[in-house]
This record gives sequence, structure tokens and C-alpha cells, in this order.
Amino acid sequence: MSLALFALVVLFAAAFAFLNGFRDASSSVALAVRTRALTPTVAVLLAGMFNFIGAALSAAMALTVSRTWVALPAGANGLTILIAGLLSAVLWGVYTWWRGIPSSSTHALVGGLAGAGVASVAVGGNSVAGADQSLLFQVVLPLLISPLIAFVGAYLLVWPATWAARYTPPNVVNSRSRRAQAIAAGAVAFGHGLQDGQRTSAVLILAMLAAGLPDGGSTPAWVALLTAAMLTAGTLAGGWRISYTIGYRLVRIDPLRGFVAQLYSSVILLVGAIGLHWPVSTTHTVTSAVLGAGTNQGYAGTNRRLVVRVLAFWALTPLVTAAAAFVLELALSPLTGF
Repeated sequence: MSLALFALVVLFAAAFAFLNGFRDASSSVALAVRTRALTPTVAVLLAGMFNFIGAALSAAMALTVSRTWVALPAGANGLTILIAGLLSAVLWGVYTWWRGIPSSSTHALVGGLAGAGVASVAVGGNSVAGADQSLLFQVVLPLLISPLIAFVGAYLLVWPATWAARYTPPNVVNSRSRRAQAIAAGAVAFGHGLQDGQRTSAVLILAMLAAGLPDGGSTPAWVALLTAAMLTAGTLAGGWRISYTIGYRLVRIDPLRGFVAQLYSSVILLVGAIGLHWPVSTTHTVTSAVLGAGTNQGYAGTNRRLVVRVLAFWALTPLVTAAAAFVLELALSPLTGF
């Protein structure tokens, strides 16, 4: 039974990674397409390539992340928690993609694992706890404050950027910004691969531990390859509903502000992944930076109604996935008796 449940975890983890790339990775190049810095085809290929590289490298850090996030019970109990958490995150991801709302896959996964863990404790009295006392500061706090940091930072950075370009003709500024934006888009895609690749790899390592399979003290090669391949496949498939929302519907933005938003987003993602080992939502970071850069201009270009709607979905994401995973874990609990 444990091996069968482990196979289901691998299946749902692959689906989660594919959907993650499908929904989120194309958002990393949405602004570059919007400002005509890149064509859609080139943008998707660029995102796919850098996502693969980032996801493959992120696997090296996933072992630490998996031991920081949560300590699961061994055997079928731990595997059903992962299945419920992953399935709730996948279902919510499909729904928000259909609605064209940029919501966080990381928030969905964390909420799903939390809800499934609570259900496991309620039903079977299993112990599900943070593997580290600083879990609040290493997981929850970064996820909550990173959108605010992205918004405020991008808003403030517009001033020195526009000041430096004050004597340059607008057509020259736009041309240079587009070239720089193409580079920044690749950096965001690389940061997305680093960040979100860790999530899938960490879940797979947790599944191996719960199933009693040795990890050899390092991330197995098949985990890194599966994560990178599924993220890249999702990216190449393209999820332009959400990209259209970020690039065209959320706020009016020019190439200079688009460059500022993408450059600052890439810095947050890379520092979070490499320097601090913090899970940072790519979707929340990019969306908040776009709003921050686009809001700092001389005319009203923000779709306030859409912003409120997006924020409402952000607040609902961990709550809905936690509730769905709670129910799914209750439904799966009879399997843990075998």
C-alpha cells in the first residue's frame, strides 16, 4: 500500500510541477511580451530554458527545504497527507487559471499540506509538526511579506530609473529598456525555477522518507530531472490567461517600468532561494512588482476592481486549499489502516 501511495504522490507532484510551469512561468515573461521586448514564441522558449536550469539546480537545496518545512508521520499516513495537499493545490490551480487570476502555487501547497496535516491529527492522532522551531520565520513570514516588499521596492525604484533617463529621448529609453527587459525576463524565469523547483523536489523527498525509501543523503537525480522536465513542459505549453491578466489588464506599464518590475522581482527570487533559503511566491512577487512600478506614474492606469479581486483570491488560496485537503485527507484516511 505504501508503494502504491508513493506512486500517487509522484504522479500528483508531476502534475503540480506541470501546472506550476503552465500557470506561473509564462507570467515571468508577460511584461516582456506586453512591452514588445520579446515575441510570445521567443518569450516562452526563454522561460522554458531558464526554468529548466533553475529547477535542476534547485534540487540541490531541496533536501534542506524538505527537512525545514514539516515532519510527516512515516508510512501511509504521511503519504496520504502529501496526496491530499498536492491534489487540493492542483485543483485550485486549475480553477484560478480558468478564471485568469494570478494566485500562488506555493500558498496553495502550504495551505493544502496544513489542512491535510490537521485532518490526520484529528482522525488518527498522528504527529505532524514543524521540523524546525523557526518554521514561522522560514516559511510563513516570507510568503506573507514578499508581496509587500516587491510592491514598495518596485514603486520606489521607478524614481531613480526615471530620473536617470530624464534627458534621454523616449524612443531611446524604450529601446534600451526592452533590451534590458529581455535579460531581466530570463532572470525571473531562472528565479522561478529555483524557487518552485524546490517545492516539488521537497515534496518528493518527503514522500521517499514517509515510504521508507533512502535518499542517500542527497537529492536523487530522478527527482531533479522529473521536477525540471515537468516545470519546463508546463512552461512550453503556455498558460497565457494569467499572463494576459498581468501584462494587459492589471495596470498600464511602459518598457522602463516593466524592466524595473522584472529586475526587482528577479532579485527577490534569487536572494530568497540562494541567500536566505526562503520560499517566495513567484506569482505574488511579479504581480506586486508590476503593480508597484505601474502605480508610480503620472496617470491613473491601475484596474482597481481587478486588483481587489486578485487580492481576494490571494487571501482565499490557503484557506480553500486547506479546507479541501482536510476533506480529502478524511476521505483517504481508511487507506492508512491497511
